[in-house]
Amino acid sequence: MNQSLNQSRAEVNHSHVILVVDDDVAVRNSLKFMMEVEGFEVHAFSSAHELLNQESLPADGCLVTDYHMPEMTGLELVAKLRERRISIPAILITAHPNQFLRDRAAAAGTLIVEKPLLGDRLLDAICETFDGHTKSLP
Repeated sequence: MNQSLNQSRAEVNHSHVILVVDDDVAVRNSLKFMMEVEGFEVHAFSSAHELLNQESLPADGCLVTDYHMPEMTGLELVAKLRERRISIPAILITAHPNQFLRDRAAAAGTLIVEKPLLGDRLLDAICETFDGHTKSLP
């Protein structure tokens, strides 16, 4: 990782909340642990509905959500948040996204990070969302 991204990560770690939504408990707990080790405050949810049922959500943060979940996809969750005028940046994690999904995510201003989540790709994407970048990461 380059020095400016290291500096960027250090600057955002303590000022933003990460919302993690994944129905797989092992993945959810792993993501939460990884981000907490990096210094982020993390709130983890087992479903889109669990997140949407929260009385309040942070105005300054980032959503990291799985795409394939029961009841509601990650992109549907992003759309529901936007309907509520919650516009925090969003990152979709999924394996093998097709072009249709990439196009839908781009239209929603949502980054895609592909599984498996190797190296620092997800952490880099989180920092990029805080810097205002929107692009799909391979």
